Amino acid sequence: MTPDPQGASPLPPCENFDQLRALVGREVHVSEWLEVEQARIDRFAQATGDFQWIHVDVERAKKESPFGGTIAHGFLTLSLLGKFFESFLPALLPFCDMGINYGLNKVRFTQPVRSGARVRGHYRLDAVQDVDGGVQMVFTATMEIEGGAKPACIAESIVRRYLRQG
Repeated sequence: MTPDPQGASPLPPCENFDQLRALVGREVHVSEWLEVEQARIDRFAQATGDFQWIHVDVERAKKESPFGGTIAHGFLTLSLLGKFFESFLPALLPFCDMGINYGLNKVRFTQPVRSGARVRGHYRLDAVQDVDGGVQMVFTATMEIEGGAKPACIAESIVRRYLRQG
């Protein structure tokens, strides 16, 4: 069951796409908090080749950064959307199997995520469209920073889930 952020009871799994369409306009999921620790930032830098000092040089960032320390890459924050999607979409759509990130319509990084901060994703379902073999959904995903006045990231994210075969 997926927690229902608008009430105390969890959202039941959808049995079909019509039940999914009934959720359009609702916040359908709020993820658990996740700490964005320096080791994760360093691994992201290694994976992407983006070693800008504001992300990986802890001592220099303490002295020279306007943020008082290192910050996560914006694209690291954005990439966490996929992790959080997988924390609820399989339960919400049990008749589907595989999912893909289909794209983004709009992304804004509104506040940096400092190393050690905790973030969580809020997912509002904005649109549902049938596609060959599955469904395409558009979500507004807002990445909240614990204790922050503004979110880290707001993204209009398009994902697809495909029907379970067999």
